[in-house]
Amino acid sequence: MQLSIVIPLLNEEESLKELHDWIAEVMQSNRFLYEIIFIDDGSSDRSWSIIEELSSNNTNVKGIRFLKNFGKSQALHAGFKAAQGEVVITMDADLQDNPEEIPELYSLVANQGFDIISGWKKKRYDSVLAKNLPSKLFNWAARKTSGVQLHDFNCGLKAYKNNVIKTIEVSGEMHRYIPVLAKNAGFSNIGEKIVQHQARKYGTTKFGMERFINGFLDLVTIWFVSKFGRRPMHLFGALGVLMFFVGFAFSVYLGVDKLFINKTGRLITERPQFYIALTSMILGTQLFLAGFIGEIMVRTKKSSSEAYQVDSFLNF
Repeated sequence: MQLSIVIPLLNEEESLKELHDWIAEVMQSNRFLYEIIFIDDGSSDRSWSIIEELSSNNTNVKGIRFLKNFGKSQALHAGFKAAQGEVVITMDADLQDNPEEIPELYSLVANQGFDIISGWKKKRYDSVLAKNLPSKLFNWAARKTSGVQLHDFNCGLKAYKNNVIKTIEVSGEMHRYIPVLAKNAGFSNIGEKIVQHQARKYGTTKFGMERFINGFLDLVTIWFVSKFGRRPMHLFGALGVLMFFVGFAFSVYLGVDKLFINKTGRLITERPQFYIALTSMILGTQLFLAGFIGEIMVRTKKSSSEAYQVDSFLNF
């Protein structure tokens, strides 16, 4: 199989048939061997019924249905786990991604050796204040923090080699950072392609401004995991030793001052330096222990089970 097209969705009943027909037309005109995997992330509308109908008419259509809404990362993880194609394409179900981009994305990965090709919606049809400006700030911070030079981390239209998506694990809300996760796993040949962005035709967006707050928090998480995920003692231990040394230096200063210089001066406990020394030594010890415990956890970590529950599989 050449292509697996993974499409996570939530309450997109109006667009599913049109999206399927558009993808199928592109696949047939290019004579691809393909599968379309719809992941219904707990929709409350008729999305699953439409997926069942599409699957009955097209054996290339497969479906996964979650018991409830677990989030886009978990939906992508389930789709990646099931994907069989040589190249895996992800796209959104709202018709804002153009299926006609798929053949070139496939060629870049299959024929030109890229591990990942990420879409770049250079011209967007979203609100400037609600999405465009926050996206630019978010993408700038992501480039600076991760070292992956992409213009549009959050673009849903991406192409991956199969072994990339089988190697990485997408959890939490890390779907924005799959290229960063891939880079950390050793897949460094990451490219970018300008893709067409289309105005939403049906319904409303399922994401609000909170996605940018969550995005920045996830960025901090992935920066930490990238830098210190395998060696937490290098961060917490270093900070702990530094703070303990500062506290210890203050303690030595207070002791020498009281014993040899100001013997009849204030009590040590009446001086602010005493509390600085005490606080620094306590915090330093705690940070050092946090790093030590982190090292133990890294070495004893076992694979966790998927953070989603599937209700139905279709056509697998």
